[in-house]
Amino acid sequence: MANSETSPAPAMKPAAQAKPVVLLVEDNHINQVVALEFLGLMGVQARLAKNGLEALAACAESVPDLVLMDIQMPGMDGLECTRRLREQQRAGTLAHFPILALTAHALDSDVAASMAAGMDEHLTKPLDFSALRTRLGRWLTLPSS
Repeated sequence: MANSETSPAPAMKPAAQAKPVVLLVEDNHINQVVALEFLGLMGVQARLAKNGLEALAACAESVPDLVLMDIQMPGMDGLECTRRLREQQRAGTLAHFPILALTAHALDSDVAASMAAGMDEHLTKPLDFSALRTRLGRWLTLPSS
């Protein structure tokens, strides 16, 4: 005869918080290596797109928590890619996420162009680990070190 008593369900542990996903859009191999290493050290999950077209496809496939967008890239540059992503977000076909410009261009006109395209911030290269961590911390909950 089967036991009609059911065992109590085991206590559920709180789900571990998922690592934030950062999409790095960068065409330069050295910059890719440095940025991906920094992101890994910060405990975030990093994905890579090598130009604006790849970034559009990557965001459509799986929406990131944040995008680090190079400005000058072959094919589609970061400004045009950001404009297209923001159009999709305004149309409601893509969830909103912050986009941070990542460029060697630091003139006021460069910052203005980034903001006009829809970027949320403008970071300059070469990347500094502490500065990048501080900026990302404004937009994401970074894992504790």
